[in-house]
Amino acid sequence: MRADRIFVYGAAAGLIGDLLLGDPRRGHPVAAFGRAAARVESRLWRDHRGWGALHALVCAGGAAGAAALTAHAVRGRPAAAVALTAAATWSVVGGTSLGREARAVGGSLAAGDVEAARERLPHLCGRDPQSLDTQQMARAVVESVAENTSDAVVGALVWGALGGVPGLVAFRAVNTLDAMVGHRSPRYRRYGWASARLDDLAGWPGARLTAALAVAAGGRPREAVRAWRADADRHPSPNAGPVEAAFAGALGVRLGGTLAYGGRIEHRPVLNGEAGREVRVSDIERAVRLSRRVSVLALAVCAAGRLAMGRRGR
Repeated sequence: MRADRIFVYGAAAGLIGDLLLGDPRRGHPVAAFGRAAARVESRLWRDHRGWGALHALVCAGGAAGAAALTAHAVRGRPAAAVALTAAATWSVVGGTSLGREARAVGGSLAAGDVEAARERLPHLCGRDPQSLDTQQMARAVVESVAENTSDAVVGALVWGALGGVPGLVAFRAVNTLDAMVGHRSPRYRRYGWASARLDDLAGWPGARLTAALAVAAGGRPREAVRAWRADADRHPSPNAGPVEAAFAGALGVRLGGTLAYGGRIEHRPVLNGEAGREVRVSDIERAVRLSRRVSVLALAVCAAGRLAMGRRGR
């Protein structure tokens, strides 16, 4: 069986597995990678960009290298190769768990249980929930659903189409490192710089595809394109900007504004501010459904792209 078909069959099976099962509650490979990366950090940490770059190289490079060796071991055995691709896809995508957590916060907010929503919000994003009211938490959930549709699903599928199992694993490793050390706290401002920049590079194609698919699947293509073109570059993240702006236009809401991370206040530009309204609790479900449609379309686009690459190669 050709490599392009192995990816298509395996990625489809893996995404279906995620849709049906979600993430395992125990023994998740990404959690195991996180623990290993934390041990590497405990040995390498210095307040220096070079040591941080070494940390990124050891962790992401090691994960990609192990995946490449495993993929090589099953070469020539199509059934095993498809099974490995399916397992890798299932382990690195997280769309179902993303939707589940978003709906849990939305359910608590809809029931008026603000404290329960605050307890659950850190499962989705790193904001300080005690400083947020109901509307602000709903907005935070929608923004997290938008950004993580790219990070947890579409970006992985793009790199899987380009690089097979090593591409899937490498993308998730880079994205996990960014979540661990790629923020601007005093400890990680220098040490996490390389991981953050690497994540920006790895996330670039998936973010643009996510934004384009949000335009196609959101039901408001003109508004989504307008918000993307007008506001994406105003966001401090080069990848979250297009995705959140396109989602804001597709949903007809305003995203961005003032937010708090660990006691630090940020005043971000408002996305889709002229045409959108404030986020409501009911918009969480709309965002989750849009995320699901984008994920399915991303699989179709990446599968078609991989098949086209295979034909061109032949």
